[in-house]
Amino acid sequence: MKKYLFLVAFCLFILSCDKKNKVESAVAAIPLKLKVARFDKIFFETPPQDLEKVKKQFPFFFPPENDNSVWLNKMQDPLWKELFTEVQKKYGDFEPVKQELETLFKHIKYYFPATKTPKVITIISEMDYKNKAIYADSLVVISLELYLGANHKFYQFPNYLKQNFDERQIAPDIVTSFSERQIPPVSDKNLLSQMIYYGKQLYLKDLLLPDYTDAEKMGYTPKQITWCQENESYMWRYFIEKEMLYSNDQKLISRFINPAPFSKFYLEIDNESPGKVGAWIGWQMVRSYAKNNDVPLVNLLKTDAKEIFVKSKYKPKK
Repeated sequence: MKKYLFLVAFCLFILSCDKKNKVESAVAAIPLKLKVARFDKIFFETPPQDLEKVKKQFPFFFPPENDNSVWLNKMQDPLWKELFTEVQKKYGDFEPVKQELETLFKHIKYYFPATKTPKVITIISEMDYKNKAIYADSLVVISLELYLGANHKFYQFPNYLKQNFDERQIAPDIVTSFSERQIPPVSDKNLLSQMIYYGKQLYLKDLLLPDYTDAEKMGYTPKQITWCQENESYMWRYFIEKEMLYSNDQKLISRFINPAPFSKFYLEIDNESPGKVGAWIGWQMVRSYAKNNDVPLVNLLKTDAKEIFVKSKYKPKK
């Protein structure tokens, strides 16, 4: 019997690999050439007297309510110029990132054929860590000052945020922003709905970023992803026993969904746990639903949380 089960599992594994190879071959064959504009480089290398040329080329970056003195001061400010120098050290050659993004947008084109490939614009902004990369229809805007490496001297942020200020997080951040346009916003206020919403975001990363690790998709360290895997059963039992899944207590969102240095079980394990474990479990549920139900991706993204939960047949690994 064990030998039979092993053969079945092996055959399923081979079929899964074959399907993945066919998808990746089809993705690779999609013709796509990404256009990248280095606004950060153009802006800081332009002589002040030529500011109007830059404004004409990139009018959306220059709000009319701001006087030219704002931009002229920024061009010549020593701190801004030093930040530009640091960005240039890291991204003077943007070609490796461009190639990575071309692969990402080919995957987007494969799964969402009607989506137009946007133009990528790199900028240096105000260190707004909540908007590191923005996907906006025909444009993707990337704030390069937030991808200099977790230990960069300019970063005065807590570790749980800094660990994602890395080049390898550019593509996952773009997918996060893209997913907000594909996944209907949460209508229910309960914890389960939030878990499934972010689980859908992460499942999109499975499809659009197949070469990325689970840790990179989640924005975790390898140690943090291992902690979740080893404590999956325990966390799930905690949510069930405390009857949290259908609770509308909004404090649960900050405890288990939002970025944080750790999740708040109010137990000894808190200091060992990473933040966002609710989103991680939601991801496992969406994965299980996709595995056990033959549903087109667009439909999956629109399926409500309760249906995904019930039909996922989710069982945490022990």
